[in-house]
Amino acid sequence: MRAQTRHQLKQDRFSRVTIDAAERTADWTVEHKSKLIVAAIVVLVVAGSALGAWYYFNQQDQKASLELAQAVRIMDAPVRPAGVPAEPDTPSYASLQERATDAHKKLQAIVDRYPHTRSAEFARYLLGVTSVNLDDNAAAERDFKAVVSSHNEDLAALAKFALASVDRNSNRSKDAIDLYKQLIDKPTRTVGKATAQLELAATYQATGQSDQARQIYQQIQKENPSTDAAQIATGKLQEMK
Repeated sequence: MRAQTRHQLKQDRFSRVTIDAAERTADWTVEHKSKLIVAAIVVLVVAGSALGAWYYFNQQDQKASLELAQAVRIMDAPVRPAGVPAEPDTPSYASLQERATDAHKKLQAIVDRYPHTRSAEFARYLLGVTSVNLDDNAAAERDFKAVVSSHNEDLAALAKFALASVDRNSNRSKDAIDLYKQLIDKPTRTVGKATAQLELAATYQATGQSDQARQIYQQIQKENPSTDAAQIATGKLQEMK
């Protein structure tokens, strides 16, 4: 589906070039035949270049996707208990930091080698995740901010959600609150309204704004009855009594 979409975009560009060329030559007389032939050749060269660019970026994205899958497998690899040796045929790590460091290197390589691919955007987001695991909030903030502007709304929402968490941990509650409100106003498949509401309420609660937190928890109960979100909100309200 991704390749088809890109191919369609290239076809649309080619169509526009072709139509423009046709309009410019519609009123030409027979004696301009040689110029028409030259114009046609130019259009074919442009089309070939467009298709070549599409093929190149498609190939680049496929390579990046394979490397991204490898990086994700590293992030999912088990962490061995202290004193337990590694098994030869089962990848594992001695600590969370060791695992995050290895994944971070792989992800950075993807971003560096395939900067304009869709997979690189996901790699950039995961770079932020590994930076958080390595207690490097400044790097995490930089990576998440780079992904917030992504055309992929679902990925951008994930980055915004993660950035809000970094802001909370960095004592920038106001910035976190603004981000959660944006997510509430424009929910996506990756960050639903209730999810953002729970985090916003928790932020209010942590900063002593109990009335605002209580109102949001009550709203969640009302809008999402018989759901996990409603159960969490109910528990939080009971804690606040």
